Amino acid sequence: MFEQDSALYIGTSSWSHKSWQGVFYPQQVASRDFISHYSTIYDCVEIDATFYAIPTRSTVEGWRERTPEGFRFAAKVPRVITHDKVLQDAEQDIELFVETMQLLGDRLGPLLLQFPYFNKKTFDSAGPFLDLLDQFLESIPAGPRYVVEVRNRNWIGPELQQLLSGHKVALAWVDQAWMPDPEEWPRRVTGPTTDFGYFRFLGDRKAIDQITRTWDRQVVDRRDRLARWLPVMKQFRESAVEVFGFFNNHYAGHAPATVEDFRSLWSGPEGHSSSSSK
Repeated sequence: MFEQDSALYIGTSSWSHKSWQGVFYPQQVASRDFISHYSTIYDCVEIDATFYAIPTRSTVEGWRERTPEGFRFAAKVPRVITHDKVLQDAEQDIELFVETMQLLGDRLGPLLLQFPYFNKKTFDSAGPFLDLLDQFLESIPAGPRYVVEVRNRNWIGPELQQLLSGHKVALAWVDQAWMPDPEEWPRRVTGPTTDFGYFRFLGDRKAIDQITRTWDRQVVDRRDRLARWLPVMKQFRESAVEVFGFFNNHYAGHAPATVEDFRSLWSGPEGHSSSSSK
């Protein structure tokens, strides 16, 4: 783990990449033990696998058993809820998912509702989507902390912020090819919508795929881009909220190396924050 700001959780989006073996994971570490090794280095991770299916109870219990106290799992809500059903007739799905993920106990972090880009055939404007979202969040199981990510950049604004604030749900601030730049986000939404912030560093999937399909090294230098996010994220910390940040391979080619770039920037001359490996 890292000696750092106790309310700053920084990690990767998923931990199970085979191409990390020999680079991030020692060769002798079996894939079933990846999360145990990972949790000796970082204090949180975002689970990508839950997007595709609700995990078994034994799988979730295994994640808990293999990680230390203080570790946090954020998890994507299954796509059947956000993409296939688009929140309609999804009450049983979300209840089963939450019930399963709560087996993590104190390891459970935020649950992410990651929505796709919606074209005009699905929603001709933000209003109908926000109405559905409002109804869904009104009935969502209590207990976990929730995050909403939208990928229609023009929907990022006061109406969405007010809705999420009313439900005490976080908005995911996303660094992705077609989403707002770091400096533009605060002009669209003024700050946290609840007691934590959630940042996702996704990058340009198509551009990175043209360079590499293996994830054992960074293929682009994104440090200048990361530095532009520091003032935004530090403003959240100054608001006394927890901050979660997750980095995927498509941001620069190798997520763990990007995490280290971010940590060095956070704790550097501009950061004035302690962050060192344990």
